[in-house]
Amino acid sequence: MKLFQYAIFWLPNEEESKQGQKAKMLVEVKSVLAAEEKGALIMASREIPEQYLNQLDQVQIVCRPF
Repeated sequence: MKLFQYAIFWLPNEEESKQGQKAKMLVEVKSVLAAEEKGALIMASREIPEQYLNQLDQVQIVCRPF
C-alpha cells in the first residue's frame, strides 16, 4: 500500500468565466492508502458532490503519491 493525496475542484467553462465565476475547491486535500494511483482516483471520484455530477467535464481530480 502507498500513501496518496488528492483534491477535487471545479473549473468554470468559458461562458461562466465571462460571468465572473471562479474555480471552486470541492474537496480539500485528503490522504488515502491505495495499492496504486488508479485506486486512489476511484476513492476520490466517490467524493464528488452530487450537484456536480452533471458537470463532470468541469470537475478535475488531482492525485499524487506522497
